[in-house]
Amino acid sequence: MKFFIIFFNNMKLKHKCVIFDLDGTLVDTLADIAAAMNQALKSSGFSELRPEEYRDKVGWGIKRLAFLALPEEARLEETAARLSKDAAAYYADNPLVSSRPYPGILELVSGLRQKKIKTAVLTNKPDPVAQKVIAGLFPPGSFDIVRGEISGRPRKPDPACVWELLVELDLTPSEIIFAGDSEIDMEIAVSSGCFPLGVSWGYRSREIITEAGARKIIEKPEELLDFF
Repeated sequence: MKFFIIFFNNMKLKHKCVIFDLDGTLVDTLADIAAAMNQALKSSGFSELRPEEYRDKVGWGIKRLAFLALPEEARLEETAARLSKDAAAYYADNPLVSSRPYPGILELVSGLRQKKIKTAVLTNKPDPVAQKVIAGLFPPGSFDIVRGEISGRPRKPDPACVWELLVELDLTPSEIIFAGDSEIDMEIAVSSGCFPLGVSWGYRSREIITEAGARKIIEKPEELLDFF
């Protein structure tokens, strides 16, 4: 027991920052993402999907989402590119219709800031939209860095996008907890050398994020505070 307490306290001391995924981790964005993609599908003459059908399709970015939203026989690069462009335009204007932080998230982020823990957001959502979502749902100063997809820059699951953040944060991978709800998040956490922390309230199952490398899965946001 004494060894466990010492080990846990040492683990607390080394972590200085949490990098959060956005969709499915901080904010439930599924309804707005589904609305944008369905608008694009409808405009192109394809059948719309139920919002729940997007749960296992989000996370890789809008181009991949558009490809997966198409019927299998229509999954052509040109068609997906057109669809993703239309969906991105609609979503850029309507990212906050239904999206809300998950219960306990605002309190978690506030608690981390009070403990002087650095916080960042890393998402494959286009950067201007990511900035808009965070600015619209969180108090100013909630995060040290918010980083979405930027053309020509590394994106998840490329660990280079984490390392870029670490340079700006002046931290090392061993000082980072990477919190996310998907296999993409766990894979990038492992490959970049961060602590892979899964969250159970997002869009993927516990089995998927466990298989992807999650070292621990939390059930409620406030449990993350126990790491510090």
